[in-house]
Amino acid sequence: MTDALPIGMFDSGVGGLTVLREVMRQLPGESTVYFGDTARVPYGSKSRDVITRFSLEIGQFLLQEKVKMIVVACNTASAFALPTMRQKFKVPIVGVVAPGARAALAATQSRRIGVIGTEGTIESQAYSEAIHYLDPKAEVFGQACPLIVPLVEEGWLEKPLALEVVKEYLTPLLTNRIDSLVLGCTHYPLLKNLLGQVTGPGVKLIDSAEETARAVGQKLREDKLEAPSGSSGAMRYFYVSDAPEKFEKIGRRFLGQELPAVKRVDIGSWI
Repeated sequence: MTDALPIGMFDSGVGGLTVLREVMRQLPGESTVYFGDTARVPYGSKSRDVITRFSLEIGQFLLQEKVKMIVVACNTASAFALPTMRQKFKVPIVGVVAPGARAALAATQSRRIGVIGTEGTIESQAYSEAIHYLDPKAEVFGQACPLIVPLVEEGWLEKPLALEVVKEYLTPLLTNRIDSLVLGCTHYPLLKNLLGQVTGPGVKLIDSAEETARAVGQKLREDKLEAPSGSSGAMRYFYVSDAPEKFEKIGRRFLGQELPAVKRVDIGSWI
């Protein structure tokens, strides 16, 4: 049994394109529908109730696009909204937190794990809970890094300022003698080289985008929802709630290629 319907995916903005890029690489035959909530970005500083409401609204929109699965390609939304979305919607839903937690435990030898992310993701303790669910004796150390997202979106990855900001956030975290570090925001994979310079080779960087794509593939196989074998010409659809031109411009860096036409969706038309 196969399913040619697309995978739905959403984030507060462009960051989730790192997850989409990995899904495209690992599952090239799958079509996708991506929604970036650019009118209401950022999510990281908003409350659980607000993020849950946004996520349910977007999930409803994606279902109207006839998706077979929803990927919550946003750490904050995964931390806050996943249980409610799974109660509300009948399609499989995959978040980014659990795959990252599993990969961190597979990588660590000391069981001392660091997590960096937005304020909302760190304050939610979602990674700590997911890791402790699998290994109660693991130690988890979190660090909110609110300035990294704007640096990435401005394309300032090579500027000295970016290195100083990363050092400021990671130096206190590294005093906890961690040996693996979860990149708990979908923007952070673009900073892998810079993060690696600061952490050194003794700390394994866990890319939640890569791990989430693997989880998506596994779930598709389990539920027999894979695209027909040998299918080609997978379709990519992109929607935003505001500023499609800006999304296209920044999105090229995240996706690593040109984006097809991005359409703006009026939020009021699908609530």
